[in-house]
Amino acid sequence: MCWYFKKCREHPDDILFIDASAHFEKAKNQNRLREQDIDQIINTYQQRSEKDKYSRRAPLSEIRENDYNLNIPRYVDTFEEEEPVDIDAVVQELKQIDADMLGIDAEIAGYCKELGINYE
Repeated sequence: MCWYFKKCREHPDDILFIDASAHFEKAKNQNRLREQDIDQIINTYQQRSEKDKYSRRAPLSEIRENDYNLNIPRYVDTFEEEEPVDIDAVVQELKQIDADMLGIDAEIAGYCKELGINYE
């Protein structure tokens, strides 16, 4: 995580938050910022642009309301909504698995009977 504070700000009414935590190349010992990641951070900073799930300008009034907490996730929402689960499809799949298991159990019991093994 990197913080950059600048005195004598040109925009004293808000603070630009950039969450670039998902924009990197995974490496063995240490992750690396790629050239395009660095360019995106610089462009966002220079243009002070707001991008969904990446950057946001938070007004000082909001920061004051949050007791001056500068935690990035408080201002840049990166939450990805999960797809809804089709419960009826899951129930049907479980019923099919149960039916398949009954058939497999019966087949195993038949093999065990042929081999003279007590199976229950």
